Amino acid sequence: MRLRGAAYPAAESLMVAVQSLGSLTDALEAARFVAPYLDRLSQRRPEAASAILSGQVSEVLADSLLAARKAAELGVPEAMAVLRQAKADTHLACALGDLSGRLELGDVTVALSNLADQATQSAMILASRAAASRDASSFLVPDRVPGLFIIAMGKHGAHELNYSSDIDLAAFFDRDAFRPEDQDGASGVCVRHVQAVSRILEEVTPEGYVFRVDWRLRPDPASTPVAVSLRAAEAYYESVGQNWERAAFIKARAIGGDFAAANSLLKHLLPFIWRKNLDFAAIDDVQSILRQIHAVRRSTDLDDPAFDVKLGRGGIREIEFFAQTQQLILGGRDTSLRVRGTLQALDALVAAGRIDAAARDDLAQGYRFLRAIEHRIQMLDDEQTHKLPADPNRRARVAALSGHQDLTALDRDVKACREMVRTRVRDLFPDSKPLSSPLGSLVFTGVEDDPETIETIASLGFTGPSQIARTIRAWHHGHIPATRTARARELLTALTPDLLQAIAATGEADTGFVRFQDFFAALPAGVQVLSLFKAEPLILKETCATLALAPRLGAVLAQRPAILDAMLSPRFTAPLSLDEPQTRLEVLRAGMAQAQSFEESLDAVRRAHREEMFRIGFQVLHGRAKADEAGIAYSNLAEASISALLPVAHEAMKEAHGLIPGRVAVCAWGKLGGQELAADSDLDLMIVYDVADTDCESDGKRPISGEQWHSRLTQRLVSALSVQTAEGSLYEVDMQLRPSGRAGPVAVRLSALERYYDSQAWTWEFQALTRLRPVAGDASLMVEIADLAQKVLQKPRPNETLANEIAAMREKMVAAHPVRGGWDVKRQRGGLIDLEFFAQYHQLLAASSGKPIIHANTIEAIQALANYGFLELEEAGRLIQAGSVLQNVRQLLAVAAGSDFEPSRAAAGLKQAVAHCLDAPDFNTAIAMYDDARALIRHHFNQIAGVPTE
Repeated sequence: MRLRGAAYPAAESLMVAVQSLGSLTDALEAARFVAPYLDRLSQRRPEAASAILSGQVSEVLADSLLAARKAAELGVPEAMAVLRQAKADTHLACALGDLSGRLELGDVTVALSNLADQATQSAMILASRAAASRDASSFLVPDRVPGLFIIAMGKHGAHELNYSSDIDLAAFFDRDAFRPEDQDGASGVCVRHVQAVSRILEEVTPEGYVFRVDWRLRPDPASTPVAVSLRAAEAYYESVGQNWERAAFIKARAIGGDFAAANSLLKHLLPFIWRKNLDFAAIDDVQSILRQIHAVRRSTDLDDPAFDVKLGRGGIREIEFFAQTQQLILGGRDTSLRVRGTLQALDALVAAGRIDAAARDDLAQGYRFLRAIEHRIQMLDDEQTHKLPADPNRRARVAALSGHQDLTALDRDVKACREMVRTRVRDLFPDSKPLSSPLGSLVFTGVEDDPETIETIASLGFTGPSQIARTIRAWHHGHIPATRTARARELLTALTPDLLQAIAATGEADTGFVRFQDFFAALPAGVQVLSLFKAEPLILKETCATLALAPRLGAVLAQRPAILDAMLSPRFTAPLSLDEPQTRLEVLRAGMAQAQSFEESLDAVRRAHREEMFRIGFQVLHGRAKADEAGIAYSNLAEASISALLPVAHEAMKEAHGLIPGRVAVCAWGKLGGQELAADSDLDLMIVYDVADTDCESDGKRPISGEQWHSRLTQRLVSALSVQTAEGSLYEVDMQLRPSGRAGPVAVRLSALERYYDSQAWTWEFQALTRLRPVAGDASLMVEIADLAQKVLQKPRPNETLANEIAAMREKMVAAHPVRGGWDVKRQRGGLIDLEFFAQYHQLLAASSGKPIIHANTIEAIQALANYGFLELEEAGRLIQAGSVLQNVRQLLAVAAGSDFEPSRAAAGLKQAVAHCLDAPDFNTAIAMYDDARALIRHHFNQIAGVPTE
């Protein structure tokens, strides 16, 4: 097959389209004016800039590469700084060399790729040296994971990295390279090592980052661990490897680790990559991929200057596919076509007589031009973007960097290049239907029970082994979505023994299996989850325990199985007490960073929030976190959610109505105020604002009054927290504790708040005020609100009147909210509400003393009352201990069963978890501790209410 065609007039003009900006000094001056990133680099790295301007471009690149290599000899923090400095110097040298014409496209891409190679190699050494002792003990050679290697894919593999490119890597390991006794844990060792490599390269520090890493070109990335065993990789490619994966391996190159093993794999895959029989179905397959790209990319209109030079029609990707498709079809028989680079492939196709020189020249020149434009787009801000800016002013900066006289000239050349590329590619890819290549299926024979299997199942403690056997056979026949692929069924076969053992180990074999069955049946797909369980046996065990003991958490897992990925993170099992206060807010904001709308922001927060809720609940369930730690963690997460979404609501108000000069703060009542939230808690909130001019209106296109503006801000925030989106909801929000409750405005002005508590508030509202805590918004207003609350609460109150009103309010609550059962820890007589009312009574009674006894947290309030002599220390100690008992039970049951917990129906494992959370030897002892705690609290509350103790 030979493609022919006339040369296109656009090609000759493209040869001079990207011009030098002059000398290195001229290039830097121009860059400083239009490219903020290059300006920052030149200021951050003055020594490198000086050397480059003196003509030492190659020397700076060589020195950077050497520094990256020597970084492996340093400690991890120092090495990370050195690697980032080497990247900065390489970027500056490549940019100025490119802009001045001192470096060709190939020089730039090779320099960037070489740095990526060396940085990855150094990161592997550093990660090995910093490995935990359990992993390092499996190393046969110090600082090297046995049999592990990394292959560069895509542009990196072909030495074609773009200026701000991520790097496509795939990690593999030879399990046989480990000692026999270490082979079972080899996958975990390699996965943790690769994660450490990623952190060293990707983590943003004051010096920036080295490279973003994309591991998704490994086999079946949605369902395999980040490091794949050789055997698994070979089996995958031999059985289900796709044509696009063949194309990816054209550019593959070993860059780190065990090079012998890496080259062995690449050699083993040669028959997969280079098929000797012409496979014309590959054309349809690649075309279908190309059509998918077009379906999701908007830059298809030739008159649209905001063009994606990589993925848009007539862009870089189409040129690459042109070359790669020819290679896939013809390279099996013609070894001269087995080259990595795109330009080398075009040359090889001409030399082999497969395309004519005119086609090669057009596409090669178009490729160089588009790659040069791509680099200049990225030089502006070091962003991994390939799209020309829609903003003419920003696009004009690209034109300036490319030597065009004006923006019109750039737009003209880009359009001409696209037309040429599209015409050439159309010659190769005539219209046809996209390829449909089902993976096929596996047939499992047998419809009757195997006697030995039934015996084994029964020996594990299952009372209905035949039913279990029938259920598993149904899974193997694809009767549920999770096992409707061949790969899922293969994974299930390998995993079943471990699965049954993990379920049996919960102590609730039958219950555990039923709940796993419900979880598994609810999954939309099974490969990812099964692969994770296979690679991480501990996650399998803990998931089974969670399902057996906590159906609520199990339901979350069934709906969002991607949460299981979070369990791989070291932070997942890190003690809650070690969490930094700002970490959760940073995680939420990071998830929101790419959001383009109000709705996307809500979904991003919900995804991150769900993972963190699961993490906290998991630690509570498995006895790794006590009630006070969980309460703080849940409350901190709620505060982070509010802090993350308040600016989103504010921005929405700005767009709708403009701004109002003033201050806003979000205040928490109740459990959030006291940092005592549980897994099922709602949020009691109040929005307070302060404006200097009561008559002012917002400054937007649709101005509204200050009261309306803040009311609508409140509504948007409440909606952001509570509305059900595709990713679920965050919290139920209750605003009724604000002044005048439902009858009052949803947002309260600071002056109105003060007037209300001076003259209108009821005793129960002062009770609630003891638990008020500003949690988000303007810092100065938050201080003023807290000070106002302290001032209001210090008003003297008659003892008898206060006691009667608090007792009456408690009875109203009992009537309005009946007790749900013997383990309704909040509402039961002697429960948490009684303890809270006890603490609030004594705080209101003692507040006029001026002593710092007002604390939103109930336990802290009781301790403060004792410290300042308002309660006996011994009495307070017993109450605190009783409160801790109830709070620990409350936190556990909120995760596992809620107030529906009934010991006679509860699983033995859950009852043991209750005992464990109280440090009790058994459940009967736990019941006694629970009853004693309630009796003590009820006794002390009855003393306030004047009720005789029973």
